[in-house]
Amino acid sequence: MFEFDQYLGFLAFLTILTIGFWLMIFLLTFVIPYWLTGNLIEFFKEKREARRAKRNGQ
Repeated sequence: MFEFDQYLGFLAFLTILTIGFWLMIFLLTFVIPYWLTGNLIEFFKEKREARRAKRNGQ
């Protein structure tokens, strides 16, 4: 059926595929939402500070 080197190659392929799958799931469910949320919070803080600075300056 398979020779030993083909078996090792198949196992390496499955390992890389599985690592890629779980990395994609991790990125889509945690890293990207965390990044977007942090950017939105910082954006609103900057807008609020600019509004306060403008109001206090007048």
